[in-house]
Amino acid sequence: MNNLSILVVGGGIGGLSAAIALRRKGHAVTIIERDPQWSVYGVGIIQQSNVIRAMDELGVLDAFLDSAFGFDAVEIFLPDGTKVARVPSPRLVEGRPASVGIGRRALQKVLGDRVKDLGADLRLGLTVQTLADNGEQVDVTFSDGTAGTFDAVIGADGVFSQVREMVLPDAEKPRFTGQAVWRYNFPRPDDLDALQVYNGPTGAGLVPMSRDLMYMFVTTPEPGNPWYPKEGIAAAMKAKLANCAPAIRELAEQITDDDGVVYRPLEGMMVYGPWSKGRVGLLGDAVHATTPHLGQGAGMAIEDAIVLAEEFERHDNVAVALNAYRDRRFERCRYIVESSLAICHGQLGLAPPVDNHKATAEMFAVVSQPL
Repeated sequence: MNNLSILVVGGGIGGLSAAIALRRKGHAVTIIERDPQWSVYGVGIIQQSNVIRAMDELGVLDAFLDSAFGFDAVEIFLPDGTKVARVPSPRLVEGRPASVGIGRRALQKVLGDRVKDLGADLRLGLTVQTLADNGEQVDVTFSDGTAGTFDAVIGADGVFSQVREMVLPDAEKPRFTGQAVWRYNFPRPDDLDALQVYNGPTGAGLVPMSRDLMYMFVTTPEPGNPWYPKEGIAAAMKAKLANCAPAIRELAEQITDDDGVVYRPLEGMMVYGPWSKGRVGLLGDAVHATTPHLGQGAGMAIEDAIVLAEEFERHDNVAVALNAYRDRRFERCRYIVESSLAICHGQLGLAPPVDNHKATAEMFAVVSQPL
């Protein structure tokens, strides 16, 4: 199919990647984003070898790498701080790093700038009020009272997807896993040249994301899914690290800024049935929300975007293309969601502990395969 008019709901990583991939195939793309400020919290994100390959396919690799810090290994540590493995990461693009850390704001700028350069229509502060698929097109009304008609609608609006609730109300719902993730930025020491992962009931990791900065992520058990007020949250994060490895405890002394702490309960979800209905489809966290234990949540959404655009090009029917996209993506996304959740459950004592060395090597073998 050529020259489709496509609405993408959600201006996050998955939605922006979809807009880029679809515009590069010649489709007219409108993106709506709920947040009128289009804000992103200021910590980092891991982007592994399959994302480097995907950014190359999206035509943004140079800008992406210019905003990131590249590295080629994952180091695994025991809870007492003993390093037990350095796992080389496969390079999938010749001459480029295997993985990077990048600030989320920097990543949004790279993708957002490309979306604008390609001429997509980006509209902020909007949500969908109604969707009506008449079999030929989708009639959409928006929260500002305007309306539009599109050949296809893609819900890239996250784990609590409004579009999913509208078209697949009986699909699986996100569930709190019993864990949360905390993140905080630090100065990067010169010798940090890999992702460092510390095992234990409180999992921790250090990710370089620029020449000067790294961020720490910490996964903690949070029975009852408590709420932490902003005032005092830095002290709360610091306290969570009291029994971690010495290097992590030492860094914890620098956690003093409440505004610098990003805390998020971890929800997981895998939609095992259809990912679309008629001309309305879903991608990213809207259908496969994963915990961050394998660092692949954003990567799966970016890959979704590329495959989606390819299937629209290959088929003459929107519904057929959306089903073909789901068929190509399902097994890889299921593997990431279920394997990440297994690590989570192991940390919580709900299942046998997972060897992060083996899990990381297996994950790289899976995501290195062609899309």
